[in-house]
Amino acid sequence: MAADSVMKWYVVRAIGGQENKVKSYIENEISRVGLSDYVSQVIVPTEKVVQIRNGKKVNRERVYFPGYIMVEANLSGEVPHVIKAITGVIGFLGETKGGDPVPMRKSEVNRMLGKVDELSVQDENIAIPFNIGETVKVVDGPFNGFDGTIEKVNEEKRKLEVMVKIFGRKTPLELSYMQVEKI
Repeated sequence: MAADSVMKWYVVRAIGGQENKVKSYIENEISRVGLSDYVSQVIVPTEKVVQIRNGKKVNRERVYFPGYIMVEANLSGEVPHVIKAITGVIGFLGETKGGDPVPMRKSEVNRMLGKVDELSVQDENIAIPFNIGETVKVVDGPFNGFDGTIEKVNEEKRKLEVMVKIFGRKTPLELSYMQVEKI
């Protein structure tokens, strides 16, 4: 493989509900035409969900972004055409008509693969932005819009215990730093 070829992540749009089938089509076709050097991974982002069936817990994987498949590839030469020609593939995400497919940003890839950007973690570790007794506003989650007072700060987990008045009763909520902002 040429030294100047860099692998980037792209999103391939596929027919919804057929993501895993299309993923195996892509893998088989790429190896059949001898382009495996150019496509390193094909991933259908999934999440594990527990369903109750007939009173039993059943673990199932649910497709996280229906209709989307992530492909780590070097889209040079024939590679994009081969992928587009595969049954069930609609095309690449972010491509302009007749233009090149647009690679994903690193932060997007990390989020989809469940990895946190190292940079944002390092920034957060420098200072704890909240103090006990401070009043904060909840900006995310079911209690969005409520104000509360910080009771505890858990630095390791990056969580806060916030006392919020709900229907006149004080209720402790465990929230991440991202879910609150100072008033």
